[in-house]
Amino acid sequence: MTKSEAGKFVLGEEVLLKEYLPLIQRLAYRLVSRLPESVEVDDLINSGVLGLLDAVGKFDPGREIQFKTYAEFRIRGAMLDDLRSQDWASRSLRNDCNLLESTYASLEHKLGRPAEDYEVAEALELNLEDFYKLLGRARGISLVNFEELTSTESDAPRSPLEMIALIESEDPFVLYQDLESQQLLKEAIDNLKERDQIVLQLYYFEELNLKEIGLVMDVSESRVCQMRTQAIIRLRNKIKALRRKKISVNM
Repeated sequence: MTKSEAGKFVLGEEVLLKEYLPLIQRLAYRLVSRLPESVEVDDLINSGVLGLLDAVGKFDPGREIQFKTYAEFRIRGAMLDDLRSQDWASRSLRNDCNLLESTYASLEHKLGRPAEDYEVAEALELNLEDFYKLLGRARGISLVNFEELTSTESDAPRSPLEMIALIESEDPFVLYQDLESQQLLKEAIDNLKERDQIVLQLYYFEELNLKEIGLVMDVSESRVCQMRTQAIIRLRNKIKALRRKKISVNM
């Protein structure tokens, strides 16, 4: 933390919140955009404020990391902790998402290539309209299964906050705190087809919203949402396959 930052903390929480509230709001709105409408953005903002105050208390200048970087990490983590405690995804929705993931995995293994939408819909015994509705419902929990990236050389569970940062942040502090997981994620992304890579790149790293990505790719905003969900499902399956391969090699 710089001397100027330290001085600002002395002035109290009001000054601190004024400086970091735009960051908290940006993170909250970005996160809520991929969740069901039942999730209130104000709740995420409140959690983010608590995360900011937590960052102040736990920040260690000796780590040679900028406070803003650390604060963003703690703010996002507090929001995710709040979501997990709410368990906003119903059992039926989780079952639907698991079915989607397993269907993509088995079908693409059988075909030896990425499955087309109509092929997945047929395997699920759905028409295309209902299939796209299912993809839309699955958007909220179609993130990487972070526990799957836990090191094979350690029995200690990896923090989901560390793993979500790998897919959601371009900050070096976040991206490279675990080289093994980063390499695994990179290899999985490299194995995706080009369209999936582009969607992930534009959304997670260029930080374009769905409407902006739609303009770039000349598709509708709703279609981009579906494409992102498909890309994440394929990414999850790639990670699982790489993990199984790595475990078999090390045995």
